[in-house]
Amino acid sequence: MTLRWCFFGLALFLMGLVEAGETRVFELRTYVTNEGKLPDLLARFRDHTCALFAKHGMENIGYWVPMDESDGSANTLIYLLAHANREAAQQSWKGFIADADWQKARAASEAKGKILAKAPESVFLRLADFSPPLPGTAGPGDRVFELRIYRTPPGKLAALHARFRDHTLQLFSKHGMTHVGYWNPIDAEKGAEDTLIYLLAHASREAAAQSFAAFRSDPDWIAAKAASEKDGSLTVQPGGVKSIFLKPTSFSALK
Repeated sequence: MTLRWCFFGLALFLMGLVEAGETRVFELRTYVTNEGKLPDLLARFRDHTCALFAKHGMENIGYWVPMDESDGSANTLIYLLAHANREAAQQSWKGFIADADWQKARAASEAKGKILAKAPESVFLRLADFSPPLPGTAGPGDRVFELRIYRTPPGKLAALHARFRDHTLQLFSKHGMTHVGYWNPIDAEKGAEDTLIYLLAHASREAAAQSFAAFRSDPDWIAAKAASEKDGSLTVQPGGVKSIFLKPTSFSALK
C-alpha cells in the first residue's frame, strides 16, 4: 500500500470518528474522607493513583476539591474519568484493584488510619447531544469550576435539553462562562430520566457571580425561560438546581 493510500485511509478513519461523535462514557466520582485525611488522599492520587488509572486504560480528566465548607471543602474530592465504554471501565477497575502497586500504595497511605469515611460515589455519564467537545488540558491555572446538577419533573428532561441546546449555551458564552461539558447519567437509579449534570469554568468566584447576574437579567434568557416553562418549571421546585464551586487540584489535567 502506498503512503498516499495510507493517508487516505487515515483520513477516512478520522472522518468516521467525527461522524460517529463522542463514544466514550464518563465517570464522576466523589470521595469523602475521615476528618483530617483529605491531604493523605490527595497525596495518594498525586503520587500513585492517577498514574495507575492511566496504566489500566482510564483517562484522567479533572480532579477538584469543593471551595465551600457546606460542600465538603475539608474532606471531599470530586473527579472525572473517561472510559472507552462501560465494559472497558469494568475491566480497568478490575485491573486497577488487583494491581500490586495499588495495593502497596493503599496500604502505605493508610498506615495511620483509614482514609475514606464511606464508599465512593460513582455516576456513569454520557455527553448530552448539545455538549461541546470537552476542552483539552490547556487553560489558566487559576480558574474556578462550577458543577451544576439539574433535576426535572417527570417527562421534562427533553424540554430542558432543548432550552440548553437552543438558548442557554449561547447565552452562557455571551456572558463570559466557559463550557466544559454537559452530561446525563446512564443508569436509571442515578437519574437517567430526570438529571442534567454540567461543568462550567469561570475566571473567579466574582466573575461567576457577575456572569450569572447578567445572564439572568438578559431579555433573551427571560423570554426563553418563559416560553419553555409555559406548562410548568423544567426543574424540581425547590431544590432542583445544585451548584458546587470547585478548585482544581495540583495534579488535575484540566485546570
